[in-house]
Amino acid sequence: MIEHFFQDSGFLKQTVQAMRDGLMVVDVDGNILFFNKAAEEITGYRKEEVLGKQCTVLDTDTCAVITESGRQKKCDLFNVGSVCNKKCSIMSGDGRSVHLLKNAVVLRDGNDEIVGAVETMTDITSLYNKQLEIEELRQELRQEYWFMGLLGKSPAMQKLYGQIRSAASSEAPVIICGESGTGKNLVASAIHKLSRRKDGPFITMNCASLNDHLLESELFGHTKGSFTGAVSDRMGRFEAASEGSIFLDEIGDMPLLMQVKLLGVIEDKVVERVGDHRPIPVNIRLISATNKNLEGLIPTRFREDLYYRVGSIFINVPPLRDRAEDIPVIAFHYTKKISTVNNKEVRRISPEAIDAIKNYTWPGNVRQLINALEHSAVTCKGDTIEAADLPDYVFSDQGRKCDEPRDICDRIKSTLSMYKGNKTLAARHLGISRVTLWKRLKELSI
Repeated sequence: MIEHFFQDSGFLKQTVQAMRDGLMVVDVDGNILFFNKAAEEITGYRKEEVLGKQCTVLDTDTCAVITESGRQKKCDLFNVGSVCNKKCSIMSGDGRSVHLLKNAVVLRDGNDEIVGAVETMTDITSLYNKQLEIEELRQELRQEYWFMGLLGKSPAMQKLYGQIRSAASSEAPVIICGESGTGKNLVASAIHKLSRRKDGPFITMNCASLNDHLLESELFGHTKGSFTGAVSDRMGRFEAASEGSIFLDEIGDMPLLMQVKLLGVIEDKVVERVGDHRPIPVNIRLISATNKNLEGLIPTRFREDLYYRVGSIFINVPPLRDRAEDIPVIAFHYTKKISTVNNKEVRRISPEAIDAIKNYTWPGNVRQLINALEHSAVTCKGDTIEAADLPDYVFSDQGRKCDEPRDICDRIKSTLSMYKGNKTLAARHLGISRVTLWKRLKELSI
């Protein structure tokens, strides 16, 4: 019945032959009745080799079960009715290992009797290999450069890793200081994961994101009817973090009224929900972070007594400009991730582009570097990020590192040498127009 349908329907046959996905039709006994052109290309089998044969000829790894007598072929499709987005692999007719994404559904006649099944197959071998490549890269990075989500092996980062390990072995409150974009949240997470509380919850809260009333409700919880919109009792984040760690980001922006209440929680180890006066015991490890100088905020914007309670252990996260030797490995790592997310093959960063990003001060630190790489991955024409693909601000004098003042002639010569005589890139680096550069070259007889 099914084979006659495909033979008689010329339009349908042309349609399925034009599909990029493989399509196979089998009868109730698993005999292959139809095999389109894409299925031939994907599997490496010609239709003449498989038509009339059992579908087990494709030797799919998921169509098997392990029994006492060994590995046996078994198909559950006719029992379950459909298969959705099932990953599997086969050994193709020409000896390749092919990874597939399969979808299948049973076919029924007018009497609702099962007469066969149709299966589509999508070749995901390249995606599978890319995932393996990324995992290999990740493992390689972890061995040499990776520490609990942080990248780098510079002396500044080695010192930071030691501080994280020391803080993790203690129960004392930790304050993590550093500029925006340096990865303070990763440091906090690493401390938790290495501590004895690693199996407990890790709850985070940005103290700058809410006003006094909402922040109190978020941290301590509230009871039903305690304010407009409180339609039910709600557990606060301190309660949720009990037996684990709570991370208060941007604690320097916490309102003074909330600072008083936080001090009480630290000292008494209890919280009271908004609208309730019953004390609720909490057993938490407090980790805080700030991009401000807390000591400079005392006493007008930060309480001195709280400062000493939250900062038993101080950890400073180095800015990216102080560990320029880590920039290449960070850049390559995130370029790989960005290219995967955007489905664009960006494999390399040119030496000129690396020099440019190493010479920039990155006021926004790693976060800004990632944004720059995302921009560059979109604008680059091939598989390599060139200096010309980087955002213009990377070449601005305002963000360039200058060790000592030097005359304009030496500086222009050095810049032209860096970009191998490319005047457009040199002008961008110097923060001047190409016309201005030409005039300077003429004036200085360079």
